[in-house]
Amino acid sequence: MTATMTALFGGTGPDWTPRQVPVPEPGPGQIVVRAHAVALNNADAAMLAAADPTAGGSGKEYQAGYEFAGEIAAVGDGVDTATVGQRVMGTTPASFAQYVLADHRHVLPVPDGLEPAEACALPTGLLTEHGALTTGGYQPGQSLLITGATSSIGLIGVQIARALGAGPIIATTRSAAKHDLLKQAGADAIVVTSEQDLTQAVLDATAGEGVDLTLDHVGGQTFAACLPATKVDGTVVNIGRLDTTAATIDLDALSYRHLRVHGVSFGFTRTAELGAVIAAAGRDLLPAVAGGRVRPLIDSTLSFDTADQAVTRLRSHRALGKIVLTVP
Repeated sequence: MTATMTALFGGTGPDWTPRQVPVPEPGPGQIVVRAHAVALNNADAAMLAAADPTAGGSGKEYQAGYEFAGEIAAVGDGVDTATVGQRVMGTTPASFAQYVLADHRHVLPVPDGLEPAEACALPTGLLTEHGALTTGGYQPGQSLLITGATSSIGLIGVQIARALGAGPIIATTRSAAKHDLLKQAGADAIVVTSEQDLTQAVLDATAGEGVDLTLDHVGGQTFAACLPATKVDGTVVNIGRLDTTAATIDLDALSYRHLRVHGVSFGFTRTAELGAVIAAAGRDLLPAVAGGRVRPLIDSTLSFDTADQAVTRLRSHRALGKIVLTVP
């Protein structure tokens, strides 16, 4: 490894700034990965805006990024599950760099034939959707409702549900033009929420019963509509807030249907817990990834030196799938 590397930093303006910084050294339980590609998430744009001093942000500088794929370049003490040269994909803060320091539990092996530009776009979706299914007590054969299913994570969720034997899978989108995309991902029925009432459409598709389990990526009043669309003794898991963080719900829909409601957020403050979630996702899903049944949708692939174009694309909310940066 070289002594210095290029990394992208926020907190200096509306875009990321490339800098030369020392290559990290792995501590106990850590690995260093030579990144070949990294993927953008909605949180990247939010953090960039919050730190932008030219627009009232904090001005607190930070190394950006969360998702990456590459080859292990160094291994710290106590790591016996990873070897130098192994191809991995993972998630950790400060991943927009040529060398990424990560907990060894926060990576998964990259299946043969999967290129870095695809691999880097998978970890967040795999761990989040599988973790949500696990939290919701999912069992094969159960019916699912997945809201916001054309988001990059939602699309992975539909594929995971199909790979794990769910059925029927009902997916929502605001755009009728994305109907075929959801069908290709594995959805059995599509609800276009700009044209249909979500609750009624799901009840109509399930003979009036509702689904066994709902994965909600939208929040707001969509979350409220998911409650009466979920069957008696069913479960609703909120994953994201693509709309708003607030909802006014009908408590009768919650109580009379004996629903269980969970919220999930698999952050980095609970290192061991996140490691367990990632390991479980890898155990259950890597065969489906290797077989091509679970793949990220890539909107665009750019390079580190055009990262400003990538974040502009992310801010536009027009990206269909993941935006990826190749790492020189």
